[in-house]
Amino acid sequence: MGENLVIVESPAKAKTIEKFLGKDFTVKSSFGHIRDLAKKNLGIDTENGFTPEYIVSEEKQKVVSSLKESASKAKMVWLASDEDREGEAIAWHLAETLGLDPAKTKRIVFHEITKDAILNAIENPRDIDTNLVHAQQARRVLDRLVGFELSPILWKKVKPQLSAGRVQSAALRLIVDREREILGFASHPYFKVEAIFHPSGAPAAVKLKSSLEKKFASEADAREFLENCAGAQFHIESIEKKAVVRTPAPPFTTSSLQQEASRKYGFSVSQTMSIAQRLYESGLITYMRTDSTNLSKLALNTAKKSIEALYGAEYSKTRQYKTKSKGAQEAHEAIRPTYLDRTSIEGTAQEKKLYDLIWKRTIASQMADAKLEKTDIGIASDRFEEKFAAQGSQVIFDGFLKVYMESHDDEQSSEEADLLPALAMGQNMEQVEITATEKYTAKPLRYTEASLVKKMEELGIGRPSTYAPTITTLTQRGYVTKDNRKGEEKEVITLKLKKGEISRGVKSEVIGSEKGKLCPEDIGIIVTDFLDEHFPSIIDYGFTAKVEENFDKIAAGKLVWNKPIKEFYTPFHEGVEKTLHDAMPKNAERVIGTDPATGKSVVARMGRFGPLVQIGDADDKDKKFASLPKGKLIESLTLEEALNLFKLPRTLGEWEGKEITCSSGRFGPYIKVGSSFISIGKKDPYTFDLESAIELIKEHREKQAKQHIKEFPENDIAILNGKFGPYIKHAGNNYKIPKDTNAEEITLEQCQNIITNYKKK
Repeated sequence: MGENLVIVESPAKAKTIEKFLGKDFTVKSSFGHIRDLAKKNLGIDTENGFTPEYIVSEEKQKVVSSLKESASKAKMVWLASDEDREGEAIAWHLAETLGLDPAKTKRIVFHEITKDAILNAIENPRDIDTNLVHAQQARRVLDRLVGFELSPILWKKVKPQLSAGRVQSAALRLIVDREREILGFASHPYFKVEAIFHPSGAPAAVKLKSSLEKKFASEADAREFLENCAGAQFHIESIEKKAVVRTPAPPFTTSSLQQEASRKYGFSVSQTMSIAQRLYESGLITYMRTDSTNLSKLALNTAKKSIEALYGAEYSKTRQYKTKSKGAQEAHEAIRPTYLDRTSIEGTAQEKKLYDLIWKRTIASQMADAKLEKTDIGIASDRFEEKFAAQGSQVIFDGFLKVYMESHDDEQSSEEADLLPALAMGQNMEQVEITATEKYTAKPLRYTEASLVKKMEELGIGRPSTYAPTITTLTQRGYVTKDNRKGEEKEVITLKLKKGEISRGVKSEVIGSEKGKLCPEDIGIIVTDFLDEHFPSIIDYGFTAKVEENFDKIAAGKLVWNKPIKEFYTPFHEGVEKTLHDAMPKNAERVIGTDPATGKSVVARMGRFGPLVQIGDADDKDKKFASLPKGKLIESLTLEEALNLFKLPRTLGEWEGKEITCSSGRFGPYIKVGSSFISIGKKDPYTFDLESAIELIKEHREKQAKQHIKEFPENDIAILNGKFGPYIKHAGNNYKIPKDTNAEEITLEQCQNIITNYKKK
């Protein structure tokens, strides 16, 4: 044991730090928090200043004992948890739980895991910042109070095993509100006119694409316009050129990294944070939980040298950014590589991608502006006032664009307009073709994880460290699913004028399809409506943002930590008690219409196992039920869609003397033959036919045959092929077969030995 004990949160971080310290230092991990509020009870004394009751969980007892022993032998204990509020709280809990002597305890922080940063931290220790501890404690206490008191109400009034939270419920409301915007949106058709011109005198291959500024409401109006274009003369009426300067985006904060990794690579928010955590603990990037866009002087100087070496001095421009985020901690640095001259790393494919993204974003932020020349062309006719417009741009100096281009949530087209041919004022433009295409007004877009994080940041809901766990909680609770939406298939009309003739075409086009979007489930909508009715402040964006501001004030030492807790809790608790006793159970139930076949009412409602449709009243002995398919909501279901659900199960026919039916269940559409259930994947259960079913059954049998290697039926032992290799199945349990054992030649005795030895473990 060295004379100095350094305690960090994670084993990976400990391993990296240990490499930079000498033999006099021992580095150990606390494996995160070593104590927390009691789980079984509230864990907060609401009568005495909201004093928290912290306990060491059973699984952390060994860790605490080990750390206590090591601390007792060390001359100095260095608490080196992360430099944010949670890290400060971890350090405080360690000091309290381990009973550390303040005279023999020092707090150190570093933004990056490098030798220089760590040695500098040891040379400049500080005390535990109790203001930061109180800010984290206030967040933990308030969130416990909200969750502990609201969740039982949801269990009683809505459905068991639900939860509510200050940040989670506000985020859920965002998703629900957006869904209702979409449901209430009426899409209208219009016609967009585009033209391809050939500049007179230019080579035949030169074409110019342009769009009409005006949109037409009907096919008749669009056709009339095209008829007017036939035989019309076109010329260039205006050419406007202007210099455009584009500035690079600032270095990454936690939020902007989550958003950009989602846009460019499709990473989930939690996935991004997990990868970034590994990069940080390996000493490759700076701390990944930050809302600052600052870069240190060392980083700025290193970036300048790297840019000049890689691209030339003209590409370098030193910049320091100031974040616009609410409550940002400017003392921290942005997320950047620890060594900017390191352009690539070893690691997993995901780690390499994220590191490359961080490196490019950091380097680009310190590069010169991109200079472009944008050209706007106006094309007029001798017959009408409407103008065609064409745009183009030319990169004069690429600057930061040489390295990196920021993505955006609403990107629908290429990043730059087309390059334009050489053109002159008054130049005649010959018609090649003019097309009027039917379009539909676009409905609001559902949130991606990236756009939700962006919106939460804008509204001040949560902080960088809370975005990922919030989204994870919403999906785990079944309030929200990350899903694709097929969109609506529509007949789209196209009118094309070419060589003086107008042709009409009709094609099917899917409008409004979305991928990887956050979609609310019925239970998420029900919970949101219940909270909105009885606890509107909990899902009020302004309230949630105000709470975060109070936490910032506590962290700055400008507010006593339990004062805002007391102000919130008294009226909140009174509301809880009132709701618990007076509020009626909440259950979304919607009468959709009447079944024409029976004259009975058709009702969509929440059932024990999820949303369903019911034909018949509650007291009807012959009432029928059907589960709502994925992607359908109670409040948007139509009568036709509801009745269609009762067409399942369908009898497809017979094969080998057994009836084959097709239906849809909790896990998707399937066919049933005898006692076997076989998934049909994404096939439509309403149109799936007998021939397809037979083929699927044959494939299923072939797959099962390949899976089965041998068996000892008298001993209830089967040897099967699995995803990860052959295994033994016995009495409902699975046992892995060692690699050095031939599964085809395995004996009964060998199987029994494997099973017995596994049970002994």
